[in-house]
Amino acid sequence: MNKLPKGSKKLINAWAFYDWANSVYSLVIASTIFPIFYAALTIVKNEKGEVVHDTVQLLGFNFNNDSLISYVTALAFMVVALISPFLSGIADYVGNKKNFLKFFCYLGALSCISLYWFSIENLWFGLTSYFLALVGFWASLVFYNSYLPDIAFPEQQDKASAKGFSLGYIGSVVLLIICLMMVLNYEWFGFEDEGMPTRLSFVLTGIWWIGFSQITYYYLPKGNKKEKLTRDVLFNGFREIKMIWNSFESNPQLKKYLRAFFVYSMAVQTVMLIATYFGIEEVNWTGQDATTGLILSILLIQLVAVAGATITSRLSSKMGNIQTLILVNVIWMGICIYAFFVETPVQFYIAAGLVGLVMGGIQTLSRSTYSKMLPEGTLDTTSYFSFYDVSEKIGIVIGMSLYGLVTQVFGSIRFSVLFLTAFFLIGIFLLLMVPRTGKLAKKEAA
Repeated sequence: MNKLPKGSKKLINAWAFYDWANSVYSLVIASTIFPIFYAALTIVKNEKGEVVHDTVQLLGFNFNNDSLISYVTALAFMVVALISPFLSGIADYVGNKKNFLKFFCYLGALSCISLYWFSIENLWFGLTSYFLALVGFWASLVFYNSYLPDIAFPEQQDKASAKGFSLGYIGSVVLLIICLMMVLNYEWFGFEDEGMPTRLSFVLTGIWWIGFSQITYYYLPKGNKKEKLTRDVLFNGFREIKMIWNSFESNPQLKKYLRAFFVYSMAVQTVMLIATYFGIEEVNWTGQDATTGLILSILLIQLVAVAGATITSRLSSKMGNIQTLILVNVIWMGICIYAFFVETPVQFYIAAGLVGLVMGGIQTLSRSTYSKMLPEGTLDTTSYFSFYDVSEKIGIVIGMSLYGLVTQVFGSIRFSVLFLTAFFLIGIFLLLMVPRTGKLAKKEAA
């Protein structure tokens, strides 16, 4: 390990490079290649491209394939939500948090590699690998994020965080393009069909994640503190969350905003997680390559999201945060209603573009709005954002569970997406109840 001083450009770059390493999970596994692969294993379509069989059996029960993956995803996020406070406490007190970062990195990456052996006969094994990859990814971020105040001074942290985001976006797109070339031109690489390069994409994701993270590990310090890991330390994160919850009684603005955020974020995160599955099952790709179309849709969402975040930021400076969030929620409602009628690839591309436009905007604006509502002079912002993150993950658990249940009952993702409009409508109603005081009042009066 090469010791570098806090604030060093080289140290900050090395920290940010973990985003380059791990973001391939988000794009290749969570959003693109894996959903397509999972659908190919669990769905049977006729010559017209219509789904004729989408039921899988696990533990003696029959599940709709989309319901099953949504339940596994919900369970994984529930585990992450439960262990995050433990991990946050550990990250703050122990002097070897780099080892924890490595552990969850390797857990996630090796689980991605093990997806190579995912088959309908090994359904339990494959879903376990998917589950562990998700837990490894999100748990590693707890320790990765906790390093920011260790490697950068306050005035450097915004820029360092943005650098990580940029590197993550670029790195994930680079690997996705490589995987896309392998899948679409498998004969160039000597493969007989696209099945093998799809499986190799999972292996490449794990190798990329482990390989590039070594740059981060080489320069990051082990940790600044070396205090004994006690029962008090382990439960410190839960105590902090409880403390933040109790503080809301004296901050009705923040309490009402969080209530609105919890509801609409539940729907936003669910739509983002199921977008590819919707495209696979509900869009008629007859005459077109579905894999190419779906990957291009995800890339479109990623590109438009950057522009969407910029546009939303400018709107909020003119309209105010709450009014802009209400507008964005209205657009999300319109997208869900529109998606119910989507049948052709062109219609799906339009929906993907609209999702991208509001996806980045609602995420960045939600977080910045929350930040503005924190009490004046708050020093322990980490605890507040820990509460924010846990709330978001619990929302994902509820959203994915309800999505799976509605899909199981109606046998179609369309009705699940339409069902989500109710959460956006309730979110709008709750946003209207948020008082415009403090920093929000100043901004909206400007």
